[in-house]
Amino acid sequence: MHVTPFRIAIAQDQLDDLQRRLRTTRWPDPSPVGDWQDGTDLAFLQRLTEHWRTGFDWRAAEAELNQLPQFTARLDGLRTHLIHQRGTGPRPFPLLIGHGWPGTGFDLRRIIPLLTDPAGHGADPADAFDVVAPSLPGYGFSAPPVRPGTGPERVADMWTQLMTALGYDRFGVQAGDWGAAVAMWIAGRAPDRLAGMHLNFVPGFYQPPLGDGEPPLSPEEREFAATMARWFDAEGGYHRLHSTKPQTAAYGLTDSPSGLAAWMVEKLRAWSDSHGDVTSVFTLDEILTNVSIYWFTATIGSSMRFYYENRLRPNRYASGQRVAPPLGFVGFPREPVPPRSWLERVFTVTRYQTIERGSHFGAWEAPELLAADIRAFFRPLR
Repeated sequence: MHVTPFRIAIAQDQLDDLQRRLRTTRWPDPSPVGDWQDGTDLAFLQRLTEHWRTGFDWRAAEAELNQLPQFTARLDGLRTHLIHQRGTGPRPFPLLIGHGWPGTGFDLRRIIPLLTDPAGHGADPADAFDVVAPSLPGYGFSAPPVRPGTGPERVADMWTQLMTALGYDRFGVQAGDWGAAVAMWIAGRAPDRLAGMHLNFVPGFYQPPLGDGEPPLSPEEREFAATMARWFDAEGGYHRLHSTKPQTAAYGLTDSPSGLAAWMVEKLRAWSDSHGDVTSVFTLDEILTNVSIYWFTATIGSSMRFYYENRLRPNRYASGQRVAPPLGFVGFPREPVPPRSWLERVFTVTRYQTIERGSHFGAWEAPELLAADIRAFFRPLR
């Protein structure tokens, strides 16, 4: 496998086209209920898109992103974008970190230096990692799949192959969201390669084996299952659409930058520890950098299709099945956190923590807290 250096270089005609589209946005009527109750608030979106048109500097964002060491590799026939940052320390340990939706891998950029250079951030240099952060297929600068079947299971094999190509026979994995789904597949399919798995999110579709021969649900587990059901009832519309008819939504979101921004920022607000003010967690420029990557690469459709593929091939655990690599889990306060016993039905949990702030975008919102927990979990596993 050939790993090739990569730099982002968006053509000027794409910037010009974006400007034209932003100038001619066609707005819907305001919501009669307003204040984000039935979706993205019109006044906020108009503020965001106006900043995109007149205040946001993509070239500055592009230059900042290009400070990260980026590469592409061909995995199972697909061009895969990755960040590969070598660690600074006596013996950096290889760590594969995964992102989710609506991320691209660049949403991990705050935590990468904390992991690769702990001494530079007040921590022990012996805890340094070599970080490998690939972008999921069809996300950002990773090529969209051209055939069906590219879900978390296939990506687990691709990322394991990538670690081999980079010279890492034994490694750890850390992730949330879709990256966590991929990590769980890696732990099951390549347990001999994996020193440990650290997650800051357990996908909602994870269901341990229940029923005959299994311990009954504890009160904590019953409450967690009820909480997840309530969450999906209130917030899961996007998930159902992505999982069933992503192509239909892709036409509008690929054609309209304001529509794309609306689709993504509503989740950044709802899933972050923002208490309703998304700009208290992410600056407008940070939001727009993330949205712009999706816009310029036209990957919103392929990113949503990942949900569809997972629905067709979900990760299910049989009664009595155990996943061998040790699991570390850290939960954030602004999203449902499974009880330890829920995870221990399948996994060997060696560390279980909760963090006082942050939420779904842990590596983006609370990188220092998350990095400290990652270091603590992997310290005895190196």
